[in-house]
Amino acid sequence: MSCCGSSGAGAARLQSRPEPLSTRTMAERTDIKPTVPRAIVPPVAISGRWRSRAAWLIAAAAAAAVVATLAWRHMSQPTPPHYVTAPASRGAVTQTVTATGTVNPELTIIVGSYVSGVIQQLFCDYNTQVKAGQICAKIDPGPYQATLDQYNGQLLRDQATLEKDRTDLARYQMLAAQNSIARQQAEDQAFVVHQDEGTVKLDQGLVEGAKLNLGYTDIISPVDGTVVSRNVTQGQTVAASFQTPTLFLIATDLKRMEVDTNVSESDVGGVKEGDKATFTVDAYPNRVFQGAVTQVRQSPQTVQNVVTYDIVVGVANPDLSLMPGMTASTQIIIAQKNDVLRVPDQALRYAPGGFAGAPARGQQRVWVLRDGEPAAVAVTTGLDDGTFSEIVSGDIHPGDQVITAEQAGAAAAAPHS
Repeated sequence: MSCCGSSGAGAARLQSRPEPLSTRTMAERTDIKPTVPRAIVPPVAISGRWRSRAAWLIAAAAAAAVVATLAWRHMSQPTPPHYVTAPASRGAVTQTVTATGTVNPELTIIVGSYVSGVIQQLFCDYNTQVKAGQICAKIDPGPYQATLDQYNGQLLRDQATLEKDRTDLARYQMLAAQNSIARQQAEDQAFVVHQDEGTVKLDQGLVEGAKLNLGYTDIISPVDGTVVSRNVTQGQTVAASFQTPTLFLIATDLKRMEVDTNVSESDVGGVKEGDKATFTVDAYPNRVFQGAVTQVRQSPQTVQNVVTYDIVVGVANPDLSLMPGMTASTQIIIAQKNDVLRVPDQALRYAPGGFAGAPARGQQRVWVLRDGEPAAVAVTTGLDDGTFSEIVSGDIHPGDQVITAEQAGAAAAAPHS
């Protein structure tokens, strides 16, 4: 039974298996739905929600492509340059020569001593107003008075000898005329008289020299003026054996001063007498003094192979504000034109993309900003003072914005004037 029972159970399991699909038609199966591959599902099968999402993605991709294209084009193009401009204007163009000099009185008298000795007295000091002939110092006159007395004594002695010999000559000439003595004796006596006359003249010269030396012991001012320097003190010994010592410096008129400047040989060719000049001194930094060139000295001065020439600038000093020895920063005007059309020198050096070199006299080219774009204008230049150049001819008018420089990139974003 167990066997049979087993067989019956197995038969029952075999009978309960479903039949293969091949033996049953799809129509007979009501529990199985047909399966359609996704790849071949028609578009109409997509819902409306999926269609709007796809369209949005496509539009976003297209917009991103357009933005990327525009950005690439913008990045590939160069940044427009920023132009730095300055207006053309009317004004003065002044060409100058700059030099440094020293303020001095127009005429300074050196008062010295012709004789040696001890300063016995002083009558003048710094800033003393003196008159011509006024005694400023006195040297001890004792030695010179003694010498004068000695020569006076010699003169008196020799004059007496001369008178005696002249009397003898007259007697000898009378006796010779009477043939009482030989004529030779009268002639010899005449020779003695001539010698005596020479000796007397020599003595007279010595006396005059001694008087002069005695007079030189008085140190006097030869002019009216102001004592600007005193180089001796009372009791000091003055030695005039080899050179005349300087005792005083007297300025004739401190209301007229001059500036002694040193101008290099490269600039001296344009300087001439009568040229106007201006200068300042450290004592009055905000005051400009006016003067004129009074002398162009031909004597060169060479220091370390640098050749300069002394140019003298005269200036009035009515208020005595200028003092001797002040250092003056001088500008000598060698050429000037007023109320002319001018442009900055940088405009003549500018060219698109860089500089084209320093301006030269004659035909030039200036770039003018017109309607936001640079335009080249041919011009003829005249006087140049290092800052502005005169425009003699060309299509340039006052107020035109001439280009002096350009900047590109990040620098162009910064404000410029």
